[in-house]
Amino acid sequence: MQSATSHLMRAYARQPVSFVRGSGARLWDEHGVEYLDAIAGVAVTSLGHAHPEIAAVIAEQAGMLLHTSNVFRIDWQERLGERLCALTGMESAFFCNSGAEANETALKLARLHGHRRQIAEPKILVMENGFHGRTIATLSATGNPAKQSGFAPLLPGFLRLPYDDIGAVRQAARQSPGIVAVLIEPVQGEGGIRVASADYLRELRALCDRHGWLLMLDEIQSGMGRTGAWFGHQHAGIAPDVMTLAKALGNGIPIGACLARGAAADLFSPGQHGSTFGGNPLACRVACTVLDIMARDKLPERAAVLGARLLAGLQKALGDHPNVIAIRGQGLMAGIEMDRDCKALVGRALEEQHLLITVTRDTVIRLLPPLICDEMQIDAIVARVARLLEPAWTIGMEITPSQ
Repeated sequence: MQSATSHLMRAYARQPVSFVRGSGARLWDEHGVEYLDAIAGVAVTSLGHAHPEIAAVIAEQAGMLLHTSNVFRIDWQERLGERLCALTGMESAFFCNSGAEANETALKLARLHGHRRQIAEPKILVMENGFHGRTIATLSATGNPAKQSGFAPLLPGFLRLPYDDIGAVRQAARQSPGIVAVLIEPVQGEGGIRVASADYLRELRALCDRHGWLLMLDEIQSGMGRTGAWFGHQHAGIAPDVMTLAKALGNGIPIGACLARGAAADLFSPGQHGSTFGGNPLACRVACTVLDIMARDKLPERAAVLGARLLAGLQKALGDHPNVIAIRGQGLMAGIEMDRDCKALVGRALEEQHLLITVTRDTVIRLLPPLICDEMQIDAIVARVARLLEPAWTIGMEITPSQ
């Protein structure tokens, strides 16, 4: 809860707790109360809080060089681009500061791709319930009317389709000239932890190849080991033309990346795009260290094992719960869909269970634990969520069934 005397804009519905220290999957507030973090800064601190190697690198680099400008060659940026391209099979990288900026970059690439094909008004296919950011362009691509409310007029050039419905994509290909790209999340995070089927992603790849569209994958939340593979699309055995990353890439240091291959890798020319802070030495060195740790400790593989434990535990504890509609996820990306608005559970989880959760789409409890959790912490998350949802959880609360 924001204080009445705060000079901050009221952009957030803040919880009445302030954390002052963290270690791994644990946090402590200003009163010394310990909490278990099951959201990792919304899929950001995948290596946990205060990771000693990350802290050491930040301190060392801060004492050497933070910023020079992209007017000059940046060695750590070159190294990170090489590392990410080797890991993904992509050919070039652009670095920025956030997921929204990475997706802005992808949208600009799509329009350039269309114009090179002599398409005056290029269209991009996006999905219902998708989320790609809060800038005007990425908000226009987002499929959530609640997030878009109040910001009209939004940008044209987007066709919105049902998620995981290849028939709708085929129909759009027949009926809508000017399509140049598809932008999609392999797992919709803000959309309620909805996982695209492998067959759908493979068919989408084939349609893009057939029609000359760019397949652009938003891996900002699902990437960096979160789903049990380095990137969510790898479960389907496909490769995108453009991929966006952020969140866990810097483990809390702001960084975003847009990767491209093939024709998309050479669309920009000098002066067409840029970023003041993007790809600075600090952010890129931290990201290289994140990649080192994830590879050394096999954290994507660990996320697959721990994710199976988390989903199995939730299914056992809550599968028969009268208010639970579905339990779904991939790796350490889990959602519990309720039959009613459950936003109030975020505050209750903090107060009663000392557990950090989020609720998305009003009715889905979202769990995104750090990839460094141990088995006991995963089991504790399940136990605390189960206690939170004991059959009498609605008593005395103004929670009504969703329509």
